[in-house]
Amino acid sequence: MPIIVVKLMHVLFIILTGILMLVMFMLFGRLWGSDTSDIIISIKFFIPVWGVVAIINMCIGVFKAGYSAREELPILLIVAAIPVCIALALIWRLGR
Repeated sequence: MPIIVVKLMHVLFIILTGILMLVMFMLFGRLWGSDTSDIIISIKFFIPVWGVVAIINMCIGVFKAGYSAREELPILLIVAAIPVCIALALIWRLGR
């Protein structure tokens, strides 16, 4: 399999993992709280946690997989941005 396909599959897997993690944070917010404000708080906790996970993913790509930081930085931005944008949209939607 070409390396670009493997890299793309890895990126999609990480993004889907971020979305699943967001859902888990929302479920915990729902379980521990009584209204939508608790879900919003849990989503707000998700954002920095996901940022750390995305940075760890980049570090693994640089130090273990042998990519340069310059190659991994755009991937970091994509991997971090998509779940965070979904989280921000949910905060906006639930806050209405």
